[in-house]
Amino acid sequence: MHLVKAGGAEFPAIGLGTYTLKGDQCRDLVAHALDVGYRHIDTAALYDNEAAVGEGLRASATPRDDIFLTTKVWYTEIGARALEASAEASLKRLGLDHVDLLLIHWPNPEVPLAESIGALNRVRERGLTRHIGVSNFTRPLLEQAVALSAAPLVCNQAEYHPQLNQSALLATMRKHDIAFVSHSPLGRGETLSSPAITDAARTHGKTPGQIILRWHIQQPGVAAIPRTANPARLPENIDLFDFALSDAEMAAISALGSAGRRFCDYAFAPEWDRN
Repeated sequence: MHLVKAGGAEFPAIGLGTYTLKGDQCRDLVAHALDVGYRHIDTAALYDNEAAVGEGLRASATPRDDIFLTTKVWYTEIGARALEASAEASLKRLGLDHVDLLLIHWPNPEVPLAESIGALNRVRERGLTRHIGVSNFTRPLLEQAVALSAAPLVCNQAEYHPQLNQSALLATMRKHDIAFVSHSPLGRGETLSSPAITDAARTHGKTPGQIILRWHIQQPGVAAIPRTANPARLPENIDLFDFALSDAEMAAISALGSAGRRFCDYAFAPEWDRN
């Protein structure tokens, strides 16, 4: 499987997102994903499923050392002491002594960034995580975070799909050797019927969803974590390595985002966190 390398870390370009998955369904999907070849699993304290993810890891025969596991600290818990306590609580729920990547899930304008990044570094120094990073950070915030962190920030996880142009953010991340991990990589499904995607699907004998995921991982330094509740989708979402999109196909898909909405254009995101 293709690996993304950044800041001293390396991890599979395709992972399993677990947002909205709960209980036995989450446990079974994680275990099945590992059994069919996934080695990159993403969760978060907010998702309220870390215990189920941990159960899924133990239900699979896949060795723990072969799995790259990410969890995230919610933005209300990124003060100095709160962040460390949140990391400890996540590990307890997961039933593990460390994760591979710990992220600040969202920035918080009420907590100094230096305090949050300092706490993130301390968690790494304590061995609770092998690597650290951020999620949903804009370019200015990312530049500040890089300057404040003693250890490399290996990724910024953010929304990215063909309808959302992230070229400016990507350029900033590549400058600092930071991987882009795309959440919501298929968008809301609007682009699945776009000719740029359906034409490529016919050419390569793949589904539109596979074309979009291939578009993600064919970009340097980009990984994707599609979420599915359908076990039958799991093998399809990693069956991406027996073909490549042409330069023209990549450009046509990227052009779908030329008039797309801006990064962090969410009702949840505070005004200061918009580009």
